Amino acid sequence: MSFNTILIGIGPGDRDRMTRLATETIDVAKPTGAMIVLLQVFSEDEFDDTAGKLEFDPSEEDVDVDMVARRNMTIHELIEKFEQAGVDYTIRGEIGKPEEEIIRVAESIDADRVFVGGRNRSPTGKAVFGSVSQAVMLSSPCPVTFVRHELDD
Repeated sequence: MSFNTILIGIGPGDRDRMTRLATETIDVAKPTGAMIVLLQVFSEDEFDDTAGKLEFDPSEEDVDVDMVARRNMTIHELIEKFEQAGVDYTIRGEIGKPEEEIIRVAESIDADRVFVGGRNRSPTGKAVFGSVSQAVMLSSPCPVTFVRHELDD
């Protein structure tokens, strides 16, 4: 199967999955030459908080969500691994509900595959608290690969 574009939805809880997300994505992207789109979705509050922590000053500069996503440390481990592997990537930021934005961006870039991280939850936990990964898997316009954190031996 040919892949042109792979989308990775990155959330605040994905820090413990970065190595695995990188490895799984590189395994698909490198042999096919696919472009990887790293998507960081922020809520309004997360965006304001992250921009403040990164010392952006909205009164002095035009701060956009792509700039904040590029400088956010959450994805730097991925960037390093992609550069070492020689795969092409781009970084995007969006503000909104993660599951809605991941699906919307996957459709807009005509993604061939979506990668999302998550943790194991019981069916009750998913029903009560919801699951971004589950919502993406059910509504994605293309196949979704679910990547969980490394399990301790």
